[in-house]
Amino acid sequence: MSRALRGLPNVSPATRDLVMATAERLGYVASSAASGLATGRTLAMGVVLPNVSRWFYTTVLEGIDAELRAVGYDTILFNLGLKGQDRDRVFHRSILRKRTDGVIALCLDFTPEERRQLASLGHPTVVVGGPVPGLRHVGIDEFGVARAATEHLIRLGHRRIAHLGGDDEHGLNKRVPASRRRGFLRAMGAAGLDVPEPWLASGGFQITRGRDAALRLLQEPDRPTAVFAASDEMAIGVILAARELGLEVPRDVSVIGIDDHELAEVFALTTMAQDPYGQGRLAARMTLDELAGAGGRASVRVPTTLIERGSTAAPPADAREA
Repeated sequence: MSRALRGLPNVSPATRDLVMATAERLGYVASSAASGLATGRTLAMGVVLPNVSRWFYTTVLEGIDAELRAVGYDTILFNLGLKGQDRDRVFHRSILRKRTDGVIALCLDFTPEERRQLASLGHPTVVVGGPVPGLRHVGIDEFGVARAATEHLIRLGHRRIAHLGGDDEHGLNKRVPASRRRGFLRAMGAAGLDVPEPWLASGGFQITRGRDAALRLLQEPDRPTAVFAASDEMAIGVILAARELGLEVPRDVSVIGIDDHELAEVFALTTMAQDPYGQGRLAARMTLDELAGAGGRASVRVPTTLIERGSTAAPPADAREA
């Protein structure tokens, strides 16, 4: 029973389900203090994230917490804040060492000193959302997903395509927006299409900043007929900007994003869908398995899927001929 409740290996799925159901029916709650005395562990996992205001972070966090709660683990949240003011407190004052058995970091990059601090913990560490040298990660093929999104627009007949990225976000893993931009440029180059410098804009992975950037793009005399945004939130900003300018999506401008945000269907947004909730559960399971002695699973690349909705279509005939 104890092995099943703690999520340890060598317990059949049927036995684990039966034990968990019985514990739920009886209202059993494991004592983390007693378990900690027996194992020398805290039965808590540290989750470090840039801030708690973004859909992607909160959805990954929900997945992590669901996997951990199922085996009696607590989640301790280390929110670095919008400007990362708490990085020193988290990485240089041993808070992670004293309070957690493992660490999951979301969409962060680390300085060499911070990587040294993480390594010195001796804890399982997994990054969700972009690779970090020397650490395991769970994420998508950032380059490939951007290339696929751009190729979708090109197949529709678009030749004037702009890109909204977000490489100025403080403390985030810059490999993510950089890889998505490279994937966009690779697809455009392979199709023999030029990209004017103003059409490589930053929307900061936010709806409001995506809208502001799109307002500038879509008011140019020779505006793009399509926009590939590196996140759904920025893509939604593009749709709002188009409406504000009296343009119709997709008749006047097509828009595609990445994520399948909870608002994507509301805005009829075509997107490259990923599963942040599942990524969170997988990252938590990887740390738990390593703590249980099952060995450290290698980095995992999870799939994405093109979901076509109403925000992309072929451009007008005169645009295809341009």
